Amino acid sequence: MSQTSAPDSRPSGRAAPPAGRRTESPVVELNVGGEFYTTTLGTLRKFPGSKLAEMFSSPAKACLDAEGRFFIDRCGTYFGPILEYLRSGQLPTQHIPEVYREAQHYEIKPLIKHLEDTPQIFGEQVARKQFLLQVPGYSENLELMVRLARAEAVAARCSRVLVCLVRNEKEDANCADALRSLEANKRSVVKFGPWKAALDISDLLDCLNMDIKAQGYQHLTDTSHGVRNKCLQLLGNLGSLEKNVTKDAEGLAVRDVQKIIGDYFNDQDPRVRTAAIKAMLQLHERGLKLHQTIYNQACKLLSDDYEQVRSAAVQLIWVVSQLYPESIVPIPSSNEEIRLVDDAFGKICHMVSDGSWMVRVQAAKLLGSMEQVSSHFLEQTLDKKLMSDLRRKRTAHERAKELYSSGEFSSGRKWGDDAPKEEIDTGAVNLIESGACGAFVHGLEDEMYEVRIAAVEALCMLAQSSPSFAEKCLDFLVDMFNDEIEEVRLQSIHTMRKISNNITLREDQLDTVLAVLEDSSRDIREALHELLCCTNVSTKEGIHLALVELLKNLTKYPTDRDSIWKCLKFLGSRHPTLVLPLVPELLSTHPFFDTAEPDMDDPAYIAVLVLIFNAAKTCPTMPALFSDHTFRHYAYLRDSLSHLVPALRLPGRKLVSSGLSPNITPHEDPSHQFLQQSLERVYSLQHLDPQGTQELLEFTIRDLQRLGELQSELAGVADFSATYLRCQLLLIKALQEKLWNVAAPLYLKQSDLASAAAKQIMEETYKMEFMYSGVENKQVVIIHHMRLQAKALQLIVTARTARGVDPLFGMCEKFLQEVDFFQRCFIADLPHLQDSFVDRLLDLMPRLMTSKPAEVVKILQAMLRQSTFLHLPLPEQIHKASATIIEPAGESDNPLRFTSGLVVALDVDATLEHVQDPQNTVKVQVLYPDGQAQMIHPKPADFRNPGPGRHRLITQVFLSHTAWTEPCQVEVRLLLAYNSSSRIPKSPWIEGGEMSPQVETGIEGTIPFSKSVKVYIMPKPARR
Repeated sequence: MSQTSAPDSRPSGRAAPPAGRRTESPVVELNVGGEFYTTTLGTLRKFPGSKLAEMFSSPAKACLDAEGRFFIDRCGTYFGPILEYLRSGQLPTQHIPEVYREAQHYEIKPLIKHLEDTPQIFGEQVARKQFLLQVPGYSENLELMVRLARAEAVAARCSRVLVCLVRNEKEDANCADALRSLEANKRSVVKFGPWKAALDISDLLDCLNMDIKAQGYQHLTDTSHGVRNKCLQLLGNLGSLEKNVTKDAEGLAVRDVQKIIGDYFNDQDPRVRTAAIKAMLQLHERGLKLHQTIYNQACKLLSDDYEQVRSAAVQLIWVVSQLYPESIVPIPSSNEEIRLVDDAFGKICHMVSDGSWMVRVQAAKLLGSMEQVSSHFLEQTLDKKLMSDLRRKRTAHERAKELYSSGEFSSGRKWGDDAPKEEIDTGAVNLIESGACGAFVHGLEDEMYEVRIAAVEALCMLAQSSPSFAEKCLDFLVDMFNDEIEEVRLQSIHTMRKISNNITLREDQLDTVLAVLEDSSRDIREALHELLCCTNVSTKEGIHLALVELLKNLTKYPTDRDSIWKCLKFLGSRHPTLVLPLVPELLSTHPFFDTAEPDMDDPAYIAVLVLIFNAAKTCPTMPALFSDHTFRHYAYLRDSLSHLVPALRLPGRKLVSSGLSPNITPHEDPSHQFLQQSLERVYSLQHLDPQGTQELLEFTIRDLQRLGELQSELAGVADFSATYLRCQLLLIKALQEKLWNVAAPLYLKQSDLASAAAKQIMEETYKMEFMYSGVENKQVVIIHHMRLQAKALQLIVTARTARGVDPLFGMCEKFLQEVDFFQRCFIADLPHLQDSFVDRLLDLMPRLMTSKPAEVVKILQAMLRQSTFLHLPLPEQIHKASATIIEPAGESDNPLRFTSGLVVALDVDATLEHVQDPQNTVKVQVLYPDGQAQMIHPKPADFRNPGPGRHRLITQVFLSHTAWTEPCQVEVRLLLAYNSSSRIPKSPWIEGGEMSPQVETGIEGTIPFSKSVKVYIMPKPARR
């Protein structure tokens, strides 16, 4: 477009020229729907048959705006390309459908003809229409579908119409019975087809999509609210998406959809208003950037009479505030301006005081995610006092200027009296809604516990991003510890733990927190112990108070022993300088008299020592205060409770520490380098003789196991690598030369060894696949490859010992199906398995499929012995699943006595590390002396998640048995259940339903992952 066609930027306050002079000039100024253009009369009259030529043939008939421009009441967004074509004949390259509609309106026939030849218009006007003409009854069926949907929407809130698409006569015949059955069940069905066009079903669905959307536009004025709801839902799901819209003058289709939906924000039916807001939210979820003007419409809906409308409006305001946080919006009845995100924050805070508890919950939840809000707005939500009577604070200069400009005088009756002013509407002149002042206070004091929980969660999210706000909201969170609902108390404790790095508890706050230790709920107490682990205390009196209350807790609830010891461990390590002055009092030492040595079996005394020893780790002057028996007790606890007592530098003792230097990175760690070197040595296995290969593998496995015991951070990867090498060692031993040269009748002993090796390899591969978290697909491929070798070994052993050929046919067929299934699942990883066992196997698959079982076994035996050692790539982070049973401890000699035939409840408390989906995989097994085994699946509510990668199992196991003559031990252990199909990667072949039925069902099993605990029980005979 030339410079003369640019929108007019001259000041709007210029004088309008006389109308007569304007008509004489060949230059014409146009106002097209608010867009200004400048051109000549000759350009507008270029095509005599167009509306523009007719309009400007007699300028006296044209309409003028206030500035004297010729006014055309039409959207001017796409008038520029029309004018450019009239000037130079240049065709538009963008927004062709919109320009085509404008050309049709102005009846510029040459431009219409040119645009109809473009792919965008041709595809719609010619190709699509020609295709639909070959679909019999398309228009009638479409109208029938809409009528059926409307009829159902009138009777119910939703309508469902089934669409049957048949391409040919054969499909039509196949669907006849199904259609009759659906019609008999009074289901609404509309059938399209058969058709003779070459296009597919997806093309017809696209046409239906477009036409249904058009029906949505047409039926938005229907009198039934159900029809309008469904039309708005269609617009939200099918509305045109045009991204990268940066100006108001771009994206007409986008604005049309938003404008049409926005018009129904004021519908008389609340259900339609709610549907309109949800349709707008659906557009946002599909990737369309909503326009900022929607914000004002949504704000008006906050005062709607219906809670569903207000709840949806709160969500819409939040969405717009995240899209335009830095935009400036005016404050009503004021000259002030404010950031949009701050204004939205104030309005959503106001809804925390809404009459509906559902709206209050929605508003409180959304507040937590508004992290871009100014700090003074955040702080205002914790104060019920309004800001300067809801007025903005003004400087003295501004007040003096206002007094001078008012032109009025005071009454003179009072000294220093201001000029009389009219009353100010406090509901209008404010920076923040009155509901936002103390919004969180209102939320935390709400009568509904759902609102209180939502407010606590919002406080947590905002406090994590603002340390200053965390300090200010601390008192409110501490008060929530006394809530009457256990769930609210628990959520408050978890919230304070998340923000503990930004806060320090005062003594009065700590006193309120410690009062919760008397709670009867075990979850509450243990959550508070976790909180104290990461809490900062300000004074030594606070440390002493915490210790006293924890010891009371230990006396009242002895089952909390381990949790309290762990709490005191972190409490001491975080506050060494505060613990130091308390050491003489805690250890009861005296400068002149020898005090009695405390009992080491006292859990309270151990708790005190755990606190002191952990504080002494970073306080070198503390050991000088220890007595002789304290050093002895340290040595005992260091061996028995090494996870609670750290290594200390004591006088006359050498410090033993396994920690790394903070300056050494993991890759520079000698232990990590040793691990890499040990694995690299294994790559030379193929160059050694069989005896040397076995010795090297045994040494490497021993080194890796020892490394995992010494370095906890490398335990997962070391055990994972050692397990894989153990599988390889078992396979090498089973394939020794001397075992396979023996005649079949003399092979019984050797076959037992090979069969046991194959079975053990299978078990180890399942452990590698399901007991370790962080295993990637490239490791799963190697594991399945090793498992396939074990199955081949099983087939060979069975073939050499089985009698007859008939059983081998089924086994060979099943093994070949396993190979084919392996190829389907890991087809993308086959290039990385060159020259491996499975690679050679796939090359010989055509031959194996037609060979006899004896020849298949012979080929497999040769390939197994020639298979090379595959390199196992190690993942970045890998952890082994483990479990520790805390209760029962298995230390008591007193049996649990109960009447035979009845049950006794056994409390089980265990910690789980790095277990994936424990609710579905962890089981408790009880083994009785007579060989019976009982499997218990704990309830999902029995699992707690105290931290990432950690779970806690607290459940009850019910034991029952017949009468015994004397007490015996039962074993309790935890098992990890698995299903082999859960780790199989998704393949398009498998999803297409081509998987073999024989291998479709996965193998299920269990893996023990905890040490067994023995418990004495004694079923007594029933009294008669």
